[in-house]
Amino acid sequence: MADWQTLADKVRHQTRLSHAEALSLAELSSEHDDELLALAGNLRDAGFRNVVTYSRKVFLPLTHLCRDVCHYCTFAKTPKRIDSPYLSVDQVLDSVREAEKMGCKEALLTLGEKPELRYKAAREALADMGFATTLEYVAHVAKRILEETSLLPHINAGCMTAEEIAMLRPVSASMGIMLESASERLAEKGMPHYGSPDKDPAIRLETLRLAGEARVPFTSGILIGIGETRRERIESLLALRDVHEQHGHLQEIIVQNFRAKPDTKMAQAPEPDLQELLWTIAVCRLIFGSNMSIQAPPNLSPGVLEKIVGAGINDWGG
Repeated sequence: MADWQTLADKVRHQTRLSHAEALSLAELSSEHDDELLALAGNLRDAGFRNVVTYSRKVFLPLTHLCRDVCHYCTFAKTPKRIDSPYLSVDQVLDSVREAEKMGCKEALLTLGEKPELRYKAAREALADMGFATTLEYVAHVAKRILEETSLLPHINAGCMTAEEIAMLRPVSASMGIMLESASERLAEKGMPHYGSPDKDPAIRLETLRLAGEARVPFTSGILIGIGETRRERIESLLALRDVHEQHGHLQEIIVQNFRAKPDTKMAQAPEPDLQELLWTIAVCRLIFGSNMSIQAPPNLSPGVLEKIVGAGINDWGG
């Protein structure tokens, strides 16, 4: 392991940590936690001073259908549990116009991964609207939002090809996909990504790479507490840093903490404690430096927001 004081000095001088140095943080003794958090907070201050941002957004779940079966997810539903496979354009625009009156600036389009590959109901609904794929419909909806309102579409469309990114690029201000984890182990039998082909880290990282080649402003991040180790978290953050250093397109990294929810396979799974979240945020800040925007969702950590700010974030998201 790299000497802690040597690492701390590099951080104070805002010198980039190597892969080996970053990975050595996984073995850092808890006796250094307070110093780690202080370093991360100071590094954030160097880049963002005392400014913490947020985005006024409207959440638009275009479809809750998804071909993946992540064991912690409550977003995805089957056709029998929803009224309609997709929100209509009119429903979307009604929501966006209400949000516009309330001062919102961002329209966040969220959806499941390629539901038409799994559900006949999705294929039929798309055909009735004149579309072959969910992403074609997303492009149409985003175009209407852009043309008819003042809100800017941000699209979380999952894994995409270069052609799909090119289709969505003209109708969105930015896009995003959570890497969640670069660990292939989490897709093994009994693990949370088993049976979810779109959670293959290589496929998600390829989407990130293609977005970089297309110069698309992109958001990504990791999900902690789903069975990964601290080292695997760092490996995931380094994978994101690698693609960003190659293309320069990542505008924000999200550190999201798992919350156990009823009616999921992981309903009884232990959640990461506050110290794990703070440690991960701080390590993320050390890996990405002073200028990367780092977010943690405030709704997942009520009552401790001041501590989360202290660990190195500068943004609360939408």
